[in-house]
Amino acid sequence: MSKNGYFVISLDFELVWGLFDLIDFSKYENYFSSTRKTIPKILSAFEEHEIHATWAVVGMLFNENWTEWEKNMPTITPDYSSKQLNAYKFGQRMKSAKKDEAFFAPSLIRQIQKIKGQEIGTHTYSHYYCLEAGQDEKSFRADLQMAVSVAEKFDIELKSLVFPRNQIKEPYLEICNEFGIKNVRSNPDSWYWRNTQEDNLLSKIARTGDAYFPLGNKSYSFQKLKKGPTGVMEQPASRFLRPVESNGFLRKQKINRIKSEMLNAAKKGEIYHLWWHPHNFASDPKSNLQDLLDLLKFFKKCEEKYNFRSLNMAELGKLQK
Repeated sequence: MSKNGYFVISLDFELVWGLFDLIDFSKYENYFSSTRKTIPKILSAFEEHEIHATWAVVGMLFNENWTEWEKNMPTITPDYSSKQLNAYKFGQRMKSAKKDEAFFAPSLIRQIQKIKGQEIGTHTYSHYYCLEAGQDEKSFRADLQMAVSVAEKFDIELKSLVFPRNQIKEPYLEICNEFGIKNVRSNPDSWYWRNTQEDNLLSKIARTGDAYFPLGNKSYSFQKLKKGPTGVMEQPASRFLRPVESNGFLRKQKINRIKSEMLNAAKKGEIYHLWWHPHNFASDPKSNLQDLLDLLKFFKKCEEKYNFRSLNMAELGKLQK
């Protein structure tokens, strides 16, 4: 195994499908419009700094319009006990508004395809919640089958998956493998990331504090890549790139914390996996992009001095045969 360290980036690309149960959509249209405008700028930054990344795209975003969305309804859909989580019922309510910008993004997906080193993975078809009551293996399989189907129309073969809201269910990895998905992002190896479905206050406080203060290093060795009997590799996340803070001290602390962890990974030949949602940049695109560029420039320094390399999830997966 190479002693190089590796910098992995994954983005959960979901627009409204990842937030509809948490927001009043009527107040967020500009937010999603800003997200769409920011994505090409993120891509430009990646291209300029030769960054490889995985874009885990909610399958519904592949649709051109509401007509295609209705046509691509899976045969089985999850019957969540919490009805507000149902993307299909939300879509049925929203389709009469005839607004597409926050719901579909085929043009952006095609832009991502054109940039070297960008992998398009899946965030499931409907932003599927694997740990919620009411769903089961049949509905998950139907969801993933549809995700694969819509991606194929773009000549995309899905190899990597990010579970929505980080709700990983180990038995479902076998279903992932059935559809050719060989890599999934798993949660950081910290007690405050072990139960993402039922977050308690202490876990939330610990995650927030960890973003700014040294509660433990987040890079990891190749031995932490877990490949079980299904043949699917679990690639632990290292750090969530939080949106820019209004507090200048905290903002600087966050960036310095990430740089310190990147440098540690580069020196030790370890893996550092940074992730976020494109919509996290929407409220203050200029400042968030400044922070991203700062981190990418620092990566280039690590690359030059320590041969730190940028990989997407599929590329990392291929290193561990």
